[in-house]
Amino acid sequence: MNKILLFLFTILPLFQKVESQSDTLTTSQILKDGETIISSDGTFELGFFSAGKNSSSRNRYIGIWYKKISALTPIWVANRQIPVKGISGILKIVEPGYLVLINNVTNDTIWSTNFSSISVKNPVAKLLDTGNFVIKDANDDLLLWQSFDYPSDTLLASMKLGRDLVTGLERYLRSWKSDDDPAPGDYTYHCDPTGYPQDLMRRGPNVVYRAGPWNGLRWSGAPNMVNNSVTSFGLVMNDQEIYYKYELVNKSLLTTLVLTPNGNAMRMIWIEKREGWVNYHSADADHCDTYKLCGAYGTCTMFSDPVCRCLDKFVPKHPDDWNRADWSSGCVRNHPLNCSEDGFIKYTGVKLPDTRYSWFNETMTLDECKLVCLRNCSCMGYTSLDIRNGGSGCLLWIGELVDLRQLSESGQDIYIRMAASEISPIDGSSRKKSIILAIALPLSIAAILLMVGVCLILRRQKKRAETMLIEKRKLDDSNNKDKNNQIRREALELPLVDLSTIMKATNNFSLENKIGAGGFGKVFKGVLEEGQEVAVKRLSETSRQGNDEFKNEVSCIAELQHRNLVKLLGCCIEEEEKILVYEYMPNKSLDLFIFDQRRSTLLDWPKRFNIINGIARGLMYLHQDSRLRIIHRDLKASNVLLDFEMNPKISDFGMARSFGGNETGDNTNRVVGTYGYMSPEYAVDGIFSVKSDVFSFGVLILEIVSGKKNRRFIHPDHNLNLIGHAWMLHREGRSSEIIDPNLVESCHTSELQRSIHVGLLCVQQSPEDRPNMSSVVLMLTNEGILPQPKPPGFFTERNIDDATGYSWSDQTPCSVNDVTVTLLDAR
Repeated sequence: MNKILLFLFTILPLFQKVESQSDTLTTSQILKDGETIISSDGTFELGFFSAGKNSSSRNRYIGIWYKKISALTPIWVANRQIPVKGISGILKIVEPGYLVLINNVTNDTIWSTNFSSISVKNPVAKLLDTGNFVIKDANDDLLLWQSFDYPSDTLLASMKLGRDLVTGLERYLRSWKSDDDPAPGDYTYHCDPTGYPQDLMRRGPNVVYRAGPWNGLRWSGAPNMVNNSVTSFGLVMNDQEIYYKYELVNKSLLTTLVLTPNGNAMRMIWIEKREGWVNYHSADADHCDTYKLCGAYGTCTMFSDPVCRCLDKFVPKHPDDWNRADWSSGCVRNHPLNCSEDGFIKYTGVKLPDTRYSWFNETMTLDECKLVCLRNCSCMGYTSLDIRNGGSGCLLWIGELVDLRQLSESGQDIYIRMAASEISPIDGSSRKKSIILAIALPLSIAAILLMVGVCLILRRQKKRAETMLIEKRKLDDSNNKDKNNQIRREALELPLVDLSTIMKATNNFSLENKIGAGGFGKVFKGVLEEGQEVAVKRLSETSRQGNDEFKNEVSCIAELQHRNLVKLLGCCIEEEEKILVYEYMPNKSLDLFIFDQRRSTLLDWPKRFNIINGIARGLMYLHQDSRLRIIHRDLKASNVLLDFEMNPKISDFGMARSFGGNETGDNTNRVVGTYGYMSPEYAVDGIFSVKSDVFSFGVLILEIVSGKKNRRFIHPDHNLNLIGHAWMLHREGRSSEIIDPNLVESCHTSELQRSIHVGLLCVQQSPEDRPNMSSVVLMLTNEGILPQPKPPGFFTERNIDDATGYSWSDQTPCSVNDVTVTLLDAR
């Protein structure tokens, strides 16, 4: 790079100036301050400018603005953070194809585009009629770079606002620091693909405004942004990318979406007769646009007093706070839910809730959507995904519904889960019909009931005889067959898959289909006859996961339904085989990415933060939202699987324990888990609880942030493990030193350091000091002051014995392998 620049400085006097009215910059030209290039239709101009009203400022920037209007309106800025001092700036395109902005006096490089993986001999930079500044091959139009991939504070027609799912590139807006300073400000505007896509505005890591999910016509919370005679709007969603964009219907008009320094996303249109920009839609139009103003199940209505009210059938969670106009605690139902007996109440004219914790299906009917939601006790509401043509598709919410507001005619219908006692009784006409039926039905079916009763008695006697015969035969079977039959009976709620079907799907468990192995046995990829890809977990005869663990995994996960838990599709108990059939995860496990030098570059900070949050939500579901409280006991990087979109799913429930009522833990003589992830009280005393999982999650956070394994972490200055190293750096205010270098370019520093802080809170020595998972989810996603962590467990220095193993100073030696271990009589 330096050699190229040195050569460039040497031959700069030989370069030609840019020709007047040219839209292209070649390798034989330079663009000096005072010169510009103009798009072929004369709409856009690129050159040097001074920001704000202070046109005499010595701070100069390369930017693009509208050529045809009198008011200088920059829509893109290259060197936002580092201005050129004075008129010494020179812009140049050089081989193999990147732009360089140079201070011609100091020879310093002020700004340059990123390197392309493609090298060309004749690159040119061209300003297109769309306002896109591109680098391409002059001979075949091969695109190397474009300004549309790196927006400033303005979204133009045809620009994409969203994420490339293949490369991980996210295109989002970032406000100026002030009207006179184009440096990156506090506010960002995203098309967030988490859950179902929606437009979000953030201040730092915190959401401050939400336009709502796309409903086929508009964002549900932005009723004014609909197709009209000026613009058309749309959401594009496929396997490669998810993005929002708009197109100009009337190309004679100029429109932009600008994110202002004070955090308002404004849709602007230039009115030539007035010679000025007119705002025809603002994101933060009124007080009700404030994100989560009314808390969960609270709805905001402008011009009412107060603006926040609870939905019908709900009451304030903390009435005293509501009396003080603090609505953030939200509302709760009059009557608690009872899963199997719940129903739904229709609410109309609302802005749909936050969809970051949602699930969707584009082909389901609304009735099918209702059934799916009803079967999932964590599903709190559902609606049509697309409101066009009477509605289609399914959108449902997992967890509390937040950021609702009343929009009357512009709002949508949503069906919210409610206790059976709250469901409205049948209306008068239906009631009359019911009375008639109530009289007629007993008379008409009395004889049928009598006949059925006789049949049932005879059938019961026959079944009893068959049962006695079966029990007699069981006494003659082997112990292993007894156990398998017992497993089969206890797994009746889970579909049973024939061994022949599994053999065919995995090509007779061929080595080519093997995708993993562990102490339990092997995992194979399979393809069922209908084309569905599955992961087949085949327990070996010598597996440490015996009949009890196999039954435990089936019973624990069979009824679990959460987007961050791997789905168990079926099982097979035939002959000597014990087999589990799971949904297939194409990206395998998390450890293969974060601990691999090459693959770790594929996980930028947004992806890793999404993984951390997904694991947290999955654990929260296990600990408090599922029918039974479940403690995983073996949470680790290799037990977190990644789907096609790198969303995490917790797997391997062979060591899990379930509890009912208010139970949150137990103790055992049989300690199972993985060293490096086990909490101190569990590894030493056999005491486990939900806080044991919290400890393991804290270790995972630190591993994801650093890209290092806790147990294999080595530092030249001490013998601390990763936990101890992170704790030491935190106390000294140097937490950023633990961050994986691959995250430097993609991370939001405060968000990343907050994650480290939360991780240290989770690994505190005492279980009572660790937060529960619902608090962890809130701490990760909401801005607020965090408590200072106390010293973590297992952070005393280790005695490194040799290359194959090490021990704690107060523990017995153990292997460094990351497999699950079992200790008997641990206490």
